[in-house]
Amino acid sequence: MCRNIKVLYNFDPPANQQEIEAAALQFVRKISGFSKPSKINQGCFDQAITDISRIAENLLESLQTSARPRNREDELQRARARFARRFQASI
Repeated sequence: MCRNIKVLYNFDPPANQQEIEAAALQFVRKISGFSKPSKINQGCFDQAITDISRIAENLLESLQTSARPRNREDELQRARARFARRFQASI
């Protein structure tokens, strides 16, 4: 599950709220062990996602770097190349 959590810092344009919430959802799923919580746990599951999203957003806004912002298309191409190497090696 955690492999779906992507680096969100130092991109141009910056990470949007949906990306931050998706990462928070994956994190909560991983640490809780639930991909979908029961009805009785839905409220605390949703609250955890909200809290972690807010904290992650604060973190991303607070971090500083002198590095150039990453390009999303370049990062996507690198990820595809890693994927191809990983699965080509297992064949």
